Amino acid sequence: MAGEMMNTKEVAQYLGIHEKQVYALIKSKKIPSTRVTGKWVFPKRLIDEWIESNAKTGLEQARKKSKRIEGALLASGSNDPILDMLHTYMKKTYPEFYIFSANTGSTEGLKALNMGHTDIAWSHLFDPKSGEYNIPFLSTYLPDVKPVVVNLFGRDLGFVVAPKNRFDIRGFEDLTGKGVKFINRQQGAGTRVLLDHHLKRLRISSSTIDGYEREVFTHFEVGLSILTKEADVGIATIAVSKLLGLPFIPIVRESFDMLLDQSTFFNKGIQTFIEVLNSPAFRKRVEKVGNYDFSNSGKIFYSKN
Repeated sequence: MAGEMMNTKEVAQYLGIHEKQVYALIKSKKIPSTRVTGKWVFPKRLIDEWIESNAKTGLEQARKKSKRIEGALLASGSNDPILDMLHTYMKKTYPEFYIFSANTGSTEGLKALNMGHTDIAWSHLFDPKSGEYNIPFLSTYLPDVKPVVVNLFGRDLGFVVAPKNRFDIRGFEDLTGKGVKFINRQQGAGTRVLLDHHLKRLRISSSTIDGYEREVFTHFEVGLSILTKEADVGIATIAVSKLLGLPFIPIVRESFDMLLDQSTFFNKGIQTFIEVLNSPAFRKRVEKVGNYDFSNSGKIFYSKN
């Protein structure tokens, strides 16, 4: 895709739709376009703005629909297999409460919370200067809300590798090895932030890693990419390695938190969510999945006065 202007074929590829659908959008005047020498062209900047505008509209519509359901909350941000299990357990135990969650990555989850597009943000952003998670980023990403940071659990994040670990991957330096195929997380994901921090610390250029540009949006997708031999290594939680039977080399024990506005914290659905998280029945159900630390679960790590 060259320059800042796209033709119909290029914009179709950019949007992931058929070229005929592009013409339908032009005909209905729903996409920014112009005609030059008899051909339709699309300024990339305007297309990006159009995508963002439509995404915001979709979030607002979802919010309006969710408000019609008593106890419904919207969430976005990072993901974890335990979090998925928690959603399922809550639906079965308290069917009157709903949490609709989108896997957008930690950074985008915080941005959505600040813009009022979501009620909850899941995050595990690491700040190398302070050694803390999430709290150092509040002033940057949540200037318009009164944030509450609630710990959900501590978890082990590490390299998930192909069976037998034939490249003997032990650290970040090994990602540059000959023949090693890496699978990455999307920009803004807490895992991606952690990776980039260590690459910078070790002065490793991302261009030397085969697969740095290949991105997926969840920890499970990282594991599945390795299981299907599309990649040899990626960074994911220990739960993914155990559930898929893949070797795991730990990198860090990190804090996975729930961030929300003070006005939302006392919502009955939130309190029920924390109650389920701390219930012996749920803990028993997930104890074999991974070495998760629930010692601070439900504890408020930060609340703005």
